[in-house]
Amino acid sequence: MLITISRQFGAGGSQVARRVAEALGWKLIDDELVDRVAERAGVSREEVAAIEERAPSFIERLARLTALELPELFLPTAEAIEEFGEGHLVKITRALVEEIAAEGRCVVVGRASAAVLARSANTLHVRLVAPLEMRVRVATERLGTPPADAPRLVEERDANRARYHREYYDRDCNDPVHYDLVLNTGRLGFDGAARVIVERARALGWA
Repeated sequence: MLITISRQFGAGGSQVARRVAEALGWKLIDDELVDRVAERAGVSREEVAAIEERAPSFIERLARLTALELPELFLPTAEAIEEFGEGHLVKITRALVEEIAAEGRCVVVGRASAAVLARSANTLHVRLVAPLEMRVRVATERLGTPPADAPRLVEERDANRARYHREYYDRDCNDPVHYDLVLNTGRLGFDGAARVIVERARALGWA
């Protein structure tokens, strides 16, 4: 039994997941997953946290293309893996999400967990969305982003998450067919969205 929380940037994924985990008495896997991946990969947590949020640089894209099309010419060093290693981190993340799923009774936020566990039984996949105005406000208040820059930041974060899912899972993360519930936190609020998820989990007999 597992719940995955996919979210638009600023839609309240962490806030809703925390409420759901507390209501069900389950373990919350949010920042902890970032820490686990960083520890296993031997890199900083900041590097892991960025892999779903930023676009790869030109050098990173070139390195991946070379590795795929001319593997005999690409001999990665430890430094190269660290610099170009988004794919390496994605593999570790995928493995850890699968390990966590085996433990059960967890609420997992982000890291493409819905894609990783798409075919897993006893898994409830939730997508959180919210109006752009609300998400811009969250970016301004939570990250201290200047109001003039916040809309661009939100759009970039959403675009990079979409790129991450498309590139590594051949999946459109915005397609509602991939989820059991799609909830608008702008209308429901964090508490309201959490209640809907908890009620569904209880209806499935998971409580």
